[in-house]
Amino acid sequence: QVQLVESGGGLVQAGGSLRLSCAAAGLRFNFAVMGWYRQAPGKQPEFVAEITSSGSNYADSVKGRFTISRPIARNTVFLEMNSLKPEDTAVYLCNARTILRAEYWGQGTQVTVSS
Repeated sequence: QVQLVESGGGLVQAGGSLRLSCAAAGLRFNFAVMGWYRQAPGKQPEFVAEITSSGSNYADSVKGRFTISRPIARNTVFLEMNSLKPEDTAVYLCNARTILRAEYWGQGTQVTVSS
């Protein structure tokens, strides 16, 4: 059974930084895509960033502030978040997809940015 486990969330003041981690277990080959979404209370999940063998993509709202990275040949992904804003407050969810488009989600980690 494939599991994604996130860590690194917490409470931080505006302008601060956090680093999220997501580790996957239970898959014998590498995910084609790993990324992050976030969901604020009462809102739909929102794309944040993803990384593939071709490169990375970011939501406009986080470009220049967030950096996604992934060690080569590992099912682990990181999200470095700098210059955090109160509007970044959300549950951050790790997402991973195989080359056959099977999709997996983590349970999420809470990020709270105080003003």
